[in-house]
This record gives sequence, C-alpha cells and structure tokens, in this order.
Amino acid sequence: MSRNGSASRKTAETDIQVEIELDGSGEAQIETGVAFFDHLLDSLARHGLFDLHVRAKGDLQVDQHHTVEDVGIVLGGALRDALGDGRGMRRFGSARIPFADALLSVDLDLSNRPYFVYEVELQRDWVGGFDAALCEDFLYALANHGGIDLHVRRLYGHNVHHIVEGIFKGLGRALDAATRIDDRIEGALSTKGSL
Repeated sequence: MSRNGSASRKTAETDIQVEIELDGSGEAQIETGVAFFDHLLDSLARHGLFDLHVRAKGDLQVDQHHTVEDVGIVLGGALRDALGDGRGMRRFGSARIPFADALLSVDLDLSNRPYFVYEVELQRDWVGGFDAALCEDFLYALANHGGIDLHVRRLYGHNVHHIVEGIFKGLGRALDAATRIDDRIEGALSTKGSL
C-alpha cells in the first residue's frame, strides 16, 4: 500500500507544492527561500523518517509569514492525502525531545478533528534570519489542514534555535509513531468506525 500524498496552493502571495511519502527514509528536498525554515523542515522529515519534497515561492520581500504559514497549509493537505482513511494506523504519537538546554514535548492525534495548543515562550523571535514566532503559525495551519489534534510545549529552555528545532524534531517523531501501521488494527482506530 503506497502512502504518498501531495498538495499544492497558488495565491497572489505564494506558489507551493508538497509531496510526502510516509514510509520513506527521511530524505528531504526543501526549497522555501528561507534557509533556517528549510533546515527545520529537513529535521522534521529526517526524524519522522518520511520523504518530503517542498517547493515554495513566496513574497519574501514583504516578510516570511505568507510562505511559512502556507507551507503549513499545503503540508497539512499532503499529509491528509497520504493518510487516506487511516486504516490500520496507530493514530496517536508523542515525543519528548531534549536539545541541550531545552526540553520539548509534542503530542498529537491524527483524528481528523483539528485542535491546537501551543505553550512555547521564546526569549527572542529571530534565529538565523528566521522569525521563530512563525513556528506557531506554521503548526496552527498544519494542524487545521492536516486534521491533527496537536499539543506542543516547551518544558524548559532558553536557546531559541534549540527550542524551535527540537519542536520540529519532536513533530517528526510523533508523526512517525502516529502514522505507523499496526496489523492488529482493523479499519480505523476509532469507536466511530472512521476518522
């Protein structure tokens, strides 16, 4: 069973294509025009062990917001496409990620009922030319368009680079756990019979 997904979005602000292979090896080809964001998406794919291809052109002369948020929208759509009806999928995933001074927690349910909790305070916004405050917008868009009940917490830590990269690594690992197929599960793992 192939678990590939793709989605695209073209507006006056952005032009984005995303392809994802859930049963990949962590290979990523990312081009968003925002180098540190590319690094974060690469970490997401590498630690989630799925193959991810992202091509994004945005109005970066305005700011990074449209590009980052719209990548979240399109990645969420590609993820939903790859998941299909969720047959045999574990559905829940969690990860605690230590990264030097920081400890992050990412918990999610691929329920097709989006919800988003973000308990992350940053001492400053910018890291490596990237507006780290946009991580919240990316994750919100991903949760809404991917049908994910997503909870992200910074348990402690002060280095912004460590915090945001730890979040993306944790998201990858939690998605890997949630998307795994378990032969013991018949249909969708839900009392409703479907997600």
